[in-house]
Amino acid sequence: MKNTVIFDMDGVIVDTEPLHKKAYYQHFKELNIEVDAGLFSRFTGKSTRNVYQMIKDIFGIDSNVEDLIARKRTLFYSLFDKDPALKLLDGVENLITNLYSSGFQLILASSAAKSTIDRVFKRFNLFPFFSHLVSGEDFPESKPNPAIFIEAQRLSGNRRSNCIVIEDSTNGIQAANAAGIFCIGYKSQNSKNQNYDNADLVIHHFDELKIEELEMI
Repeated sequence: MKNTVIFDMDGVIVDTEPLHKKAYYQHFKELNIEVDAGLFSRFTGKSTRNVYQMIKDIFGIDSNVEDLIARKRTLFYSLFDKDPALKLLDGVENLITNLYSSGFQLILASSAAKSTIDRVFKRFNLFPFFSHLVSGEDFPESKPNPAIFIEAQRLSGNRRSNCIVIEDSTNGIQAANAAGIFCIGYKSQNSKNQNYDNADLVIHHFDELKIEELEMI
C-alpha cells in the first residue's frame, strides 16, 4: 500500500519556472551569452549549480560557479518578491491537504535551493504538511540522477514500493524511474518540451488523483 508521496516543487506545487527563466535570461544578458530554447530546455529539473556548471563548460565562462549562482539568485528573489500573481498550481493545495488528512506522509524532493524552497513554503504556509524537505543543492548531480529520490525514500522510513513521486519534467521522471519509485507525470498546460512516456501514470489535473486509488497503486 502506498503511504508516502514525494513531490517535486517547481511545476508541481508552484510554477516559478517563468520567474527562474526570466532571472536566467537577465543573467545571460549580463554574461553576454546567447542560450537558445533547445539548450534551455535541458536545464529543466537540474539544480542551479549544475546549470551553471553546464554554462561554464559550454561557453567557457571563467567566473566562479558560486558567484554565478549568487547573482542569479539575487535576480530571482527580486522577481519573486514583486510578483503578486505567483500562486499554487490549480488543485495542488487540495491534494496536499487531502493526502495529509488521510495519513499520507509528504516529502519534498526539489532541485531548487534550500533558500528558494524556504521562501515558497513560507509564502504558502506549507511547512506543516511535509515531514522532510530535500534540496538538490545537497547532491553533486541533479535529476535524472536518482540520488535525491533515493534520499527522500530513505528519510520516509518506508520501502520504495510504498512511495509515489509526482514530477513534471523528463529529468524528474527519469530520476524516479532510476530510483525504482512509482512516478506520476503531471502534464499541465505549463508543461513544454517534456517527455512523459516513462511515467507510470500521466495526469493533466490534480483532481484526477483519488486518495483511495493512490493507496492501492
